[in-house]
Amino acid sequence: MLRALEGLRVLDLSRILAGPFATQVLSDFGADVVKVESAWGDDTRKWGPPFVNIEDSSTSAYFASCNRGKRSIVLDLKNTDDVVKIRTLIAQADVLVENFRVGTLARMGLDPEQLMKEYPGLIICSITGFGQSGPRAKEAGYDVALQGMSGLMSITGIENGPPVKVGVAWIDVLTGWTAVSGILAALHHRERTGDGQWIDLSLFDVALMSMVNQAQNWLATGDSPGRMGHAHPNIVPYQAFEGSNGWFILATGNDTQYRIVCEMVDRVDLCQSPFDTNAGRLKHRSEIISSLAKVFLQRPIENWLVQLKERGVPCAPIHSIGEAFQDDQANARGAIWELPDGSSSVANALRFMSATPASANGLIPSLDEHHDEILRDWSSE
Repeated sequence: MLRALEGLRVLDLSRILAGPFATQVLSDFGADVVKVESAWGDDTRKWGPPFVNIEDSSTSAYFASCNRGKRSIVLDLKNTDDVVKIRTLIAQADVLVENFRVGTLARMGLDPEQLMKEYPGLIICSITGFGQSGPRAKEAGYDVALQGMSGLMSITGIENGPPVKVGVAWIDVLTGWTAVSGILAALHHRERTGDGQWIDLSLFDVALMSMVNQAQNWLATGDSPGRMGHAHPNIVPYQAFEGSNGWFILATGNDTQYRIVCEMVDRVDLCQSPFDTNAGRLKHRSEIISSLAKVFLQRPIENWLVQLKERGVPCAPIHSIGEAFQDDQANARGAIWELPDGSSSVANALRFMSATPASANGLIPSLDEHHDEILRDWSSE
């Protein structure tokens, strides 16, 4: 079966998460991704425990999460001979992904603007903390810092509580997906025009974009949203509730679903005016939540989940990571890929495309595992 990006050559000079995640996605669609590493490797190789192999601390679970299906080569970008080798690889690449600080590549003799002139069909994706321009352009940017600067921490956590970060490097992951979108758009443009382009992508821009409705709420009112715990700023009830043996999620997205919930718990008074519209429920949020919370505490969460599902009302248990991947739905959909060496990897969500589904394109590479092979395969004809 022909894979969507088969034959595409991607040179990956990125480290940590955003760039490596993006290039892993490209690999899942068949691209030949060459990961260039320093002599000590991508920093995340040592970000453990846990490690993929308990007896070998060279490959952390973190590194494995975003470097599947790539080939590794060690080259020193400060070494003249190795820069020549890098240029040989660039000459054969369709896409170059990097996340050095602004100006670093230029100092190494690999200025993106000059590369675009030398290789007009090349697509360069530069991922930085704040972009190539602006007063913060030369500052380093890490996910947790951008969660703080973007306002994400100001809306995450309990009301009147301290700042709370999301439990994964969310801005990095979103930036990785955004990079994939930009690269695919650039490839489509090149197919029509023959021209490559330079993608200037920053964690900060992605973080602001990801504020979606919360940012639009601020634009509409001038008031910055605050922390609401697990509640929703624009919908009521749409949050976690406690049953007699744990917590569950109730997500009523419209008036009909809300009315069904009120009837189910024998509180039809809660769906009368002024509670019969979402605007009214927002105004009387505390009264509604307090009333429903008292009812839900009386029975175990399994009881409520069964009743809500039978009535078509969106609801869910609150899983641990392990419970989520062991859920029957996750098993049915193949959420975990078994790699040829017997190791496991989190599956790409785009594995159900009818013609060109994503699939694992290889193993987790050892450091410099493919050095000679890469130089041979990517040598100029």
